[in-house]
Amino acid sequence: MNPGKSPEDFYRYDEEYRNNIATVDAEGKRRWVFVKKQGGRIHNARAYVTLALFSVYFIGPFLNWNGHPLFLFNFFDRKFIIFGYPFWPQDFFLLAIFLIIFFIFIIVFTVAFGRAWCGWACPQTLFLEMVFRKIEYWIEGDAPAQRRLQKAPWTFDKIWKKGAKQFIFILISALISHLTLAYLIGIDEVKEIVTQPPVERWGGFMAIIAFTGIFYSVFAWFREQACIAVCPYGRLQGVLLGKESLAVIYDWLRGEPRAKISKHEEEKKGDCIDCKLCLHVCPTGIDIRNGTQLECVNCGACADACDEVMDKIERPRGLIRLSSLAGVEKGKHKTFTPRVIGFSAVLLLLLSLLTYLITARAEVQTTVLKMPGTLYARTDDGLISNVYNIVFVNKTFRDMPLEVKIESPPDANITQLGNSSVMVPKDGLYKSTFVVKMSDKHLTGMTTEIVLGVYEKGKKISTERVKFLGPFVMKKK
Repeated sequence: MNPGKSPEDFYRYDEEYRNNIATVDAEGKRRWVFVKKQGGRIHNARAYVTLALFSVYFIGPFLNWNGHPLFLFNFFDRKFIIFGYPFWPQDFFLLAIFLIIFFIFIIVFTVAFGRAWCGWACPQTLFLEMVFRKIEYWIEGDAPAQRRLQKAPWTFDKIWKKGAKQFIFILISALISHLTLAYLIGIDEVKEIVTQPPVERWGGFMAIIAFTGIFYSVFAWFREQACIAVCPYGRLQGVLLGKESLAVIYDWLRGEPRAKISKHEEEKKGDCIDCKLCLHVCPTGIDIRNGTQLECVNCGACADACDEVMDKIERPRGLIRLSSLAGVEKGKHKTFTPRVIGFSAVLLLLLSLLTYLITARAEVQTTVLKMPGTLYARTDDGLISNVYNIVFVNKTFRDMPLEVKIESPPDANITQLGNSSVMVPKDGLYKSTFVVKMSDKHLTGMTTEIVLGVYEKGKKISTERVKFLGPFVMKKK
């Protein structure tokens, strides 16, 4: 143990890491990461979480609620279904609130739990480490065998292994592509694309090809570079992580100074024997002993590897563990800091607001506007008439018979032009024109407010207020 020391006291081993990316060599070329296979307590926990998330992902497109998908994110037709509840462009104000909540949630989650999302729930990490990497181990072997195969000449064995691996990668990428597209356009549309000739569903066919190519290139070639060079989340660490944020941490107080095991130790050394196994199992190729870095995705592989080594040399586990800087320095990790509590309170308020707006959202959106280019007219019976356009947007999955009634003034009357009945189709809209007539005695000036009630089977579902134009009326004092 080395009480009183700080991380900076031990970074003398390799200060150069701050200026380099582990996966890029001195010439700026890609350094391929051969990751050593590693199991352990954290890996097993991640495997269970992955299984649960994959179950939701693979089953999701096939789940229906009242004949409609449980989840649909159709950006092309601007139609979204979340837990069987439809959302339309008219509900985009809810999207704005949701995005604010999402960003605050990212802040709260990152401040408290670091990059737990990256290592435990991010699709990029889960598919790469739990699917594609496993297939690579199965066909080519562990990291040393992969290196040897990479350097070997193109023999039949190398061609067979490389070809089989890439073929399976393409098949899995195609499967992911079909499922992803099912979330965007629906599983029924995907079935039609698959079963019909490509020339009849050319757009959908090309979308599947494009998605397959993207997923294949990411998981077979780009890999950890997506986390390092593309994803902006890692760069948020610099402003969001604090001393209490959860992360994969190397306990420098225990581990330093590093030294190989020797039977003739002249001075007390740290628990770290500098085996570099933590580096060999890292999927982004970093040395966690250098501290928190942009490339670290909090997968915990280094912690599992270090625990195995500590067991073998009969020293306590946890030299590398899920903790925080404060947890190492003070021996106690505190998750709910004032910053986390403050952000959580704001998040709770916004969630309450969003919940209220969703539950209070009208099933039918009604828009009533004066017909363009018209003022008012006087009928043969001496009444004043105005013509209006009305649009109903049905946000439900059922046809809705609607009726519009005048609620104020009481003796005004309404006449619908054309079809006398209003049947708004499910997921659709209905446009109509109607005439409102009223006597001069109800006019309050050149514009008078009238109140309309929209009813479904006798039940009032909304109230609309519009302006009624008329001649100038001198009000009596």
